[in-house]
Amino acid sequence: MQGEEIGLLLKHERGQFLEFLSAYEYRRGAPNKKKEEELGREIVRILSGMANADGGTLLVGVEADKSVTGIPYEHDELLALLKAPQNLLRPPLNPASENIRLGNLQLLKFEVGSSLEINRIAGGRSYYRIAAETPSLPAEQIHSIKEAKKTVFYERQQALNATWHDLDHDLVKAFLDKIQETREPQSVLAQSYHLLDNSRALPAPNMAALLLFAKDTTRWHPRCGIDFVKYQGNERQHGTALNVVKRIRFDGPLVRLIDETVGRIKEHIRERTILHDLFFRERLEYPTFAWQEAVVNAVAHRDYALSGASIEIWMFDDHITVRSPGLPPIPVSLEQMRQQKSIHFSRNPLIVRVLADMGYLREMGEGVPRMFQEMESYGLNPPEFSTAGFIFSVTLRNAPVYDDQALRWLNQFSASHVNQRQRKLLAYAYCHGKTFSTTEYERIAEVDRDTAYRDIRHMVKSGIVTPLKPKSRRYRIIERL
Repeated sequence: MQGEEIGLLLKHERGQFLEFLSAYEYRRGAPNKKKEEELGREIVRILSGMANADGGTLLVGVEADKSVTGIPYEHDELLALLKAPQNLLRPPLNPASENIRLGNLQLLKFEVGSSLEINRIAGGRSYYRIAAETPSLPAEQIHSIKEAKKTVFYERQQALNATWHDLDHDLVKAFLDKIQETREPQSVLAQSYHLLDNSRALPAPNMAALLLFAKDTTRWHPRCGIDFVKYQGNERQHGTALNVVKRIRFDGPLVRLIDETVGRIKEHIRERTILHDLFFRERLEYPTFAWQEAVVNAVAHRDYALSGASIEIWMFDDHITVRSPGLPPIPVSLEQMRQQKSIHFSRNPLIVRVLADMGYLREMGEGVPRMFQEMESYGLNPPEFSTAGFIFSVTLRNAPVYDDQALRWLNQFSASHVNQRQRKLLAYAYCHGKTFSTTEYERIAEVDRDTAYRDIRHMVKSGIVTPLKPKSRRYRIIERL
């Protein structure tokens, strides 16, 4: 059984919830056993980073390429490694740990949940897991995450009188089948996902488990669903001018809610005809990833403690807005999202882990930057983020920034070669003789002279633009199409 479990883990890639760690270091190509103290520090760095974020699994004795090399340590050294999270972290961390023998090789497996505190290495730094990296936390972020963790209690609460039988066992089985998990369901939900309290005679689910898998979610949370409203025109009207065209209420466990909502809303995303390569093509008015990511993020990150409000999706002729109860948690700001920074903090880490393993959330912290890229590639304005009262909103507009000919011309320059400032400048130059000056770039991109100079030099080196004359401050675009 242990061999099957390890084989299943090795089918997955390193990421937010999984890491492999070698017991060897390689100098001049030759493997050398790491010192026990060094390996112990690496273990607690990764585990504390996972605990400070969303939890996860660490498999020690496996290389980055997933080859199993084992841990060549004696019994006493293995015990010291197993106790390292308790001895080297403050406050001590107590992950579920397992000593596994695979043939002649010894492995260690650790599973840790999201901690309600910030765990730091004794006398040292604090770490945080983001995608497949575990960087140290700056001092100001430590304080922000400490404050934000005070808001993550709701999904861990035990609902009065809730038992294992309140969960839809078919949904639980479908989830375990999807992640190819063969262990007993109660054990998996309790140990790996921290959704059940197995200490009772009849296992008791917490609120996260009920929101994800309950037979009747509204019994436990009256407004955990989604309200979709389609309006005629570009703004809401009331009274005699009421302009509601369609209203749909989606209720159900979260593992089913996203697919049902997305499937129905797809029917209302219009297609528009564009001219491409001398042929007329049909294209959706919004990039699929952008609006679906807004829906998934709302389900994963809304504040479920605000039990009197639902997620709302408002669709108008010229825009769609996804409204989510709860402001962004303290480490995440509107400005960071507008600047497309890779940021990640889960208000609902237990829910997030299940949704991530189901494939709804992929690269943590990368969803918002990709929304910008998708809207840009469609020639649309960037996503808009705003707050009003206790509601956080994401708005996507379908009016194109460029005509189809300009967009086709712009898309010859890949996102890996030009940033959004440079792309904005290229669009301006396209409409002005395909030339521009340094001063125009400063004005169009809203940057200082030094930034403009660096960006332009990058485009020159990339073969995108060239000076009109030697040492000239005016440039022309090198045609590719």
